[in-house]
Amino acid sequence: MQWLKTSIGRLRFIGFWEGVSFLVLLLVAMPLKYLWHEPDAVRVVGMAHGILFLLYVWAAVQAALEHGWPWKKTVLVLLASVLPAGPFIVDAKLLREPPR
Repeated sequence: MQWLKTSIGRLRFIGFWEGVSFLVLLLVAMPLKYLWHEPDAVRVVGMAHGILFLLYVWAAVQAALEHGWPWKKTVLVLLASVLPAGPFIVDAKLLREPPR
């Protein structure tokens, strides 16, 4: 768990789980609520996603401040949190270190 010690590592970790929770909310919990009348699925998954969303925003701001990101990069990373697959795209395009 060495990568959790860096702000980018934490952002990538939280981003992965935030993205997964968003997809589960949209693709599993919402259909359960509206097609099978099971609102508890949205309550549980929605709460988890909300907490992960807040952690993602916190981690993104922390990484931006620590690494001196330009405002455009910071906005893109934050905007990714409201798109269903956004954190995965940001991780692949903006957060991974280039190969050595």
